[in-house]
This record gives sequence, C-alpha cells and structure tokens, in this order.
Amino acid sequence: MDELARWLLANGHTIATNPAIHPDWCLDWAGLSARLAAKAVSGNPLSRVVVPGGWLELAEDGATGDAAWISNVDLPLEHIVRLESSLRAWPATWENLLRLKDLMLESDPRSTVFPSVAGGLERRSLGVGARFTTLHWPAVEWAMAQLGLPLVANQNSIPRELVWDIAEMQAGTLARVPFPFIGGTVPEGHQGQSVQGMSHGAVLSKLRTGFHRRRIPWGFNADHQPVGGSFDEREGRLASGCCLASSITFDLSPELNNPSWCPPIPGTVRTRVAVRVAAVGMPLSDVALDAELDRLWGAMLKMQRRDIAYRAARSRFRHGRAYIRELSIDELPGLTAPATLAVALALCEALDVRADYVAPAFGFQKNFPFDDQIELERRVEAAWKVCRAFGCSIGFHSGSGKSDANYRLVGRITGGNLEIKTSGRYTYEFGRALAASSEASDRALWGDWWAFTRDLALRCAHGGGEAEAKMARSFIAHALARTGVADAAAVAADEPRCRAAMAALPADPDAMTWFEYNFLFVLAAGGKAEQAALGDHGAAGYAQRARFYAVSESARLGYAKRVAGYIIFLAETTGLAPAERCSEARRVLDATGTWDGFLADIAG
Repeated sequence: MDELARWLLANGHTIATNPAIHPDWCLDWAGLSARLAAKAVSGNPLSRVVVPGGWLELAEDGATGDAAWISNVDLPLEHIVRLESSLRAWPATWENLLRLKDLMLESDPRSTVFPSVAGGLERRSLGVGARFTTLHWPAVEWAMAQLGLPLVANQNSIPRELVWDIAEMQAGTLARVPFPFIGGTVPEGHQGQSVQGMSHGAVLSKLRTGFHRRRIPWGFNADHQPVGGSFDEREGRLASGCCLASSITFDLSPELNNPSWCPPIPGTVRTRVAVRVAAVGMPLSDVALDAELDRLWGAMLKMQRRDIAYRAARSRFRHGRAYIRELSIDELPGLTAPATLAVALALCEALDVRADYVAPAFGFQKNFPFDDQIELERRVEAAWKVCRAFGCSIGFHSGSGKSDANYRLVGRITGGNLEIKTSGRYTYEFGRALAASSEASDRALWGDWWAFTRDLALRCAHGGGEAEAKMARSFIAHALARTGVADAAAVAADEPRCRAAMAALPADPDAMTWFEYNFLFVLAAGGKAEQAALGDHGAAGYAQRARFYAVSESARLGYAKRVAGYIIFLAETTGLAPAERCSEARRVLDATGTWDGFLADIAG
C-alpha cells in the first residue's frame, strides 16, 4: 500500500465510493487477498477472457471496489497469492494491467478488452468525454452494444482535466490552468481522477459488464495534449501516462500562442509543402505560404517530437501499438482558414506524423446549435475539400448540443468521415437526472450544484475583472431571458437587480449559468463557489467528489438512459448508424425500467 492509497483510505475513500484517483484499482491487497482466500469475493463469469494456457477473470469486492485478477494458470504478474482449487490471484494494479495487454492479445488477437484503432475508428466515431465522473461508462457500453457501433468511449483533456502525475498532486505542485471566464486559475486535473486511474477503470468496466464479449472495438482519446511551453519538460511523463490511449490529440495552441526559437525550415520541406498544397487545389503565393509556415513550423516540430515520445511509451507492448493522430488547431482565436489547414496537413506529411483527424475552428459553442445552416455548410465544405484531398477526417470539437440539422449537414458533407466530440453534454445530462429524481439525497445534491453555479456566476459578474464580468453577465442574461425576464441584459448589469433576479430563478439544468460553471463543482472544497476552493486535491475536494458516487440507483438509471439516448441521436443524425438500428435501440431503451435490466443488456 503506497502513500496515496493510505491517504485515500484514511480519509474514507475507497474505489467503490470515489474511483479512478489512484492508478491502481486495488488499494488494500492484503485485505482483498484475505477475502478471496475466504471465498467472500469471487470472479465475475461475464469478465472471463483467454490467456496463454488458460483463462482469467476479474474479481471485485462490492464493498470496497478493490479488484483482483483470478486465473487457473501462472502469469507474469506481480504480487501473486495462491488460492484453493489451484487458482492464482493478483491485485489489479496499473503495472499488472499493462502486462495483461500483451497476454490477452497474444491469446486472442481480436480481443476488444483494451482500446484500439480497429473498427474504422481512424475514420469515423463519436467521442464521449468523461469530464467529471466514471458513471457514464455503462451507458456508452449499452449504446455501442445496441448499435453495434465502435466509439471513442473514453475521452479526456490531459492534463487540463485529468491528474497527469499523482506525485505532483500529492506534493501540491500541479501547474495551474487559466480560466479567463472566472478570472483566475484552477489546478491541472481539476476533475480529480488520474489519467492512469481513468484508463484502468475504462478497461475494467468493459469486463465488468461483459461488453468485451460483443467484440466491438472502442477507443480512448488523450485529448488536447498540449504541445510547447512548459509541457516540453514533461512530455515524456505525459506520454507514459497515456500509453493505453488509442488516439492522441495534439493541441498546438501553447506553442502557437507563445512560440519559442526553432531552426529555420529546410528548403526541401518548404518545396514539398508548396507542391502538396498546390496539388490539392490551393496554390499559395510565396508571401502567403511563408506566413503560414512561419506561424506553424516551430509548433509542428514540437508535435513531431511529442509523437516520438508517444511511440516510445507504447514500445513496451508487443501488440496493439498503433494509435490515431488528431491535429487540434481549434483553440486559437478566430476561424481556421483553408490555407492554414492545408499547410498544417502538408507539414504533417512532411514530418511523417500524418494526421488521421484534424480539428479546425468552425465557431462552435458548447451545447448550442449553429444557427446559420448556410454559413455552416460553407465553412465545413471549405474544410472538407482540403481534408478529403489529404485523406483526413474532421474532428468537430465542442460538438455537444448542436441541432439535428447541424449533425445531418456535417455527416452528409463528410460522408461520415468525422468525429463529433462531446464532453459537457454528459455533465449536463447528470444534472438533468438529478433534477428529475424523486430521491431526497439526489435533489439535495442538485440544489447545492445549482446554488454553486448561481453564486459563482454572481461573483464573476459583480466582483471580478472586466473580462469575466462581461462573460458572466452574458450567461446570466441568457438564463434570465429564458424565463421571460424583460431587459435581461440590463438586469444582469445592475448588481442589486441581478442578485434579486438570480435568487428568484428556478433551478434549471438548461440555464446557461449552470451549464457554463457546473464542471467546477465536482472538486470544489465544501462545494464553495470561491476561487481557493476550486480544483481542490485535498480531503475536502475529494469528499465533494464522493457525493456524485453516492447518488441513488434510480438516478444512475436516469442518467444512463439520457446518455445512451443522446448517443443514439448523434449516431442517427450523423449517419454513423442506420436509422432502423437506432429506432430499435431507442425502443429497447424506452422499455428498460431497472438498473439491473439496463446492465444485463450490455453483454447480450
């Protein structure tokens, strides 16, 4: 038991009540092995897989969440305990999980226990973000099972959302991420779980529910991997923590926003880019080409170096080394010009880091439709003309909450060669599930969550700097206008009237104030809307996070059905799944009335 495991247990946090913080999925091996020996914990038949010479099952203690591997053969895993009937057991540690990847794939090359690039994921998918808890996984597995559709079933921004290094977390030395809309910074990993713990748990979930028996590939996207700046010094460790990711999103914005010195571009590379860009129907003048190259070259060199780090991290595996590359240029100011897109993709080819996806900026806002279909068509068609010529799919970031017309349009233009990334939507659906729950404890959590976002919006609107005040007032005005408040913008700008109007505003998950600020509640110490409380990796922060795992079974079912329903909607409107299949999945979902029944439908 290491220091973090001792600290978690001392503060009342088990894997069952607050998972994915520690990279291991077993905090107390001595206790679990004793319960295994006493036959108080046994293997899960749904989880059985083949390994060299025998079989392997997952065993989990329902009370603590601690997990172990049980097999009828010896395996090269750590910390073996021999049980009766010639069975062997090992703790579900991060290191043991990594060792099992090769063992499973050697025995069964078609195994879908671990994330992979199979099933067409390098061309099309839906990216399902795990922004704040692990509770959505059964819903994603259910939707994939019913639709027979491979998806990127786990997606996170690292290190912005996930803790990239638990030693840094324990030492209190995680870097801070600026959030201009709150006028301050929040520590990295502001959702609390570690990248290794999240990776580990996603794999175990597929075994626990028996989803792996469906033989449907699934992916894990290490999203928004920042390239440049302070991340240069830690890129080896960032890559190591993401070694199970089957797709990597290279985010060039740190280097593009604050470029460092780089060597001049070789003439051969410049010539190759010029020829390639002209060949796709976009010849550029020397001045225009050099302007794009001057802007992109240094960042692309650093992306190449980061790609080498990812290849090195995955070299420990003999099987399943392949991964999908996505180039992210969507977080820069303004829209992405076709010329920028073409030069960036040509540089990817020249540097031998060919992109499978690219994410341009289309002007999307999270969870809001794009109102102008004609303009959206113009922007996407211009980008697709470039991407198609490079054999590259489009990643639509901030893809939550668009209209069915928006999704049908982008699916039609790209011929389904796209990925719609959705993260904030699943936090929103959790709020909707709590708001609709009849359980007092769920309603209490919802009430506190709503109050937190209200108070944070008011603090930013009247008490912060100009930038966050402007954004907060726009969020407040939108929320008030939805309820019929006249002259909502003027009310939002007047502090006494604003406070009175917000106090009278009904708790509503569709209010923009709740949607924009809700993710910061998960690790807010004491649930307080104060700068110092946000992203707290101490006892108070993790006590707050544990509240989400204490929700009722009915709330879990309500949440899962909402998530699954949204995935079905996306799959149908983008054309990734046939309408008939989506209709049947929706019928089954509507008829599901119990949590156990929902879980039973995953394995089939």
